[in-house]
Amino acid sequence: MQELPVIAAEPATTRVKKPDWLRVKLPIGENYKQVRNLVDTHKLHTICESGNCPNMGECWGAGTATFMILGNICTRSCGFCAVATGRPEAVDFDEPQRVAEAIYLMKVKHAVITSVDRDELKDGGSIIWANTINAVRALNPETTMETLIPDFRGQWENLQRIIDVAPEIVSHNLETVERLTKQVRIQAKYHRSLEVIRRLKEGGMRTKSGIMLGLGETKEEVVQAMQDLYDNGCDVVTLGQYLQPTPKHLPVARFVHPDEFAELREIGYNMGLDYVESGPLVRSSYHAEKHIVSGRNKG
Repeated sequence: MQELPVIAAEPATTRVKKPDWLRVKLPIGENYKQVRNLVDTHKLHTICESGNCPNMGECWGAGTATFMILGNICTRSCGFCAVATGRPEAVDFDEPQRVAEAIYLMKVKHAVITSVDRDELKDGGSIIWANTINAVRALNPETTMETLIPDFRGQWENLQRIIDVAPEIVSHNLETVERLTKQVRIQAKYHRSLEVIRRLKEGGMRTKSGIMLGLGETKEEVVQAMQDLYDNGCDVVTLGQYLQPTPKHLPVARFVHPDEFAELREIGYNMGLDYVESGPLVRSSYHAEKHIVSGRNKG
């Protein structure tokens, strides 16, 4: 695989033509409509909608969704993310039960839950996180869970609340390589995210993280980020193509070919990662139900 070129950020008006392999189907079908109705009825937020996920049609059509708790307004302003930034509304302490009931009605076998960053809260939202996990487990004892969590600004007592309730997988996304972190994740820190993974692993969690490609990183930087994750105890890594959600967000520097994603998958397995999900349309929660078990020897 050729080295991914280092490309400076282009003006937002400059667009790289989207290749054919990034075409997705429009969301249709009865299962999609049912999920949509449940989300609306229970006044829930999903990262599928707030994050403009390209897989929403496929996942909702299969009866699954990634629930986003703690509202739909984030206190951070990452350069890649479509979720709104601003002053969040007050914490809704009824939300955990509504999420649990929706999962019950959807008959979800593996639930994925994420959240916005709530840096204005002393607990970083970790109390609602723990309440949600407990509520889902009480109403859905056979349902497994993946939680995609923030870094809680390095307030480790808040991270401990997640460890204490022990979801089956705990994910925290690195998002990009070290060199681009300040540009892509303005309020985040590369090594703090690695420490989140390390502390989760030390707490006995199955750990997961995700990296976006196409922001101007090199192949060597991607491999180093994967190695850093592995060295800090990460079990599962997802690699996907960055897509610019609006003209105000960071532009796509390059569309990465599926063959390059396949090579990075093999590199990840060779370095010892337990499961590598790698492809242009891969997102953090894509095929998440498969990540509970080892992915070695899977193509």
